[in-house]
Amino acid sequence: MDELLSAAERDAYRVLVRLGAADAAQLAATMSVPPATVSAVLAALRRKGLVSTGPQVRPLAPDVALGDALLRRQEMLDDARRTVAALSEDYRRHSRRRDADHLVEVIVGRDALRGRLREMQDTARTEILWFCRANPLAMAGPENTEEDSALARGVRYRAIYERELLERPGELPSILQSMAAGEEARTLPTLPVRLAIADRELAICPLVPDEARGFGEPTAALIRSSELLDALAALFESFWERATPLRADGGPADELGEADTLLLSLVVSGLPDKSIATHLGVSKRTVQRRLDRLMTLAGVDTRTGLAFQAASRGWLSDDRSPGPASHAGIGPAAHVSAPPSAPSRRVPPSPRRGWR
Repeated sequence: MDELLSAAERDAYRVLVRLGAADAAQLAATMSVPPATVSAVLAALRRKGLVSTGPQVRPLAPDVALGDALLRRQEMLDDARRTVAALSEDYRRHSRRRDADHLVEVIVGRDALRGRLREMQDTARTEILWFCRANPLAMAGPENTEEDSALARGVRYRAIYERELLERPGELPSILQSMAAGEEARTLPTLPVRLAIADRELAICPLVPDEARGFGEPTAALIRSSELLDALAALFESFWERATPLRADGGPADELGEADTLLLSLVVSGLPDKSIATHLGVSKRTVQRRLDRLMTLAGVDTRTGLAFQAASRGWLSDDRSPGPASHAGIGPAAHVSAPPSAPSRRVPPSPRRGWR
């Protein structure tokens, strides 16, 4: 409040709130200050929308009067944070021209890793790429508010999720919520590594394998523009092309509704019927009946045939994807198999977004 109101303005407003209404003379007498001073303070409060006009002055609600000013200051702080982060990255980018050691930086500890992941998203201009594995490492999903603000700025998010992550209770609705905000999502049975790439200029990936994570703090490499970064970006694109798109927005020409498109995405991704039924809030028999109807629509009598027809007809294709991946659909038929009939393994819920 110090930058919004001076000390004299705060004191006058508080006295006026206690009095309910007063003219300049009454307020000056109550505060024991010269009338000229009170008149100047009241004029300032009127300009800020905190008091009424007229001889008898009444206080007005401060949250309404100062709300816009607070919002503007918050936006200025956010802009300042992004500016500092961008300048810091610009400094490091130019420094590495003088010192090759800056091409790869080792990050030690969860707090440091969280900070770099947030900074990476805050400064992203065009695109963020994610490999999202099933177990969290440094930052839980609810902590990662940076994705929402980046999507709002027009930054493109592409994420590939491990199948096990989709089977966890509460995970799929969170993914669908991000997809509704603009995230493009696909899935594969397994991913080789955790990975985050921003604008193809910066990448973060862990240095310690999962089986060794019980020893000490997590460590990761921050990799700047280099052939190593280019290789990691190519790795992402190769997995993206093979991955099964997750969709819930209806198929081409309205052949499929949103519910059928989501069901088909989960089936092709390899989730078992019981797990799909749990996610959709229906019975396993209802899932099977809806799959039978989709097979009839596709003119086939097996799930493998349904997956092939879904690829041929573009039911799961993601037209937003550039390059070869835009025509990948559900990927080559060799990557598609009918989901297992065994029930899904129940695991405790974990946050989705953030560092995987």
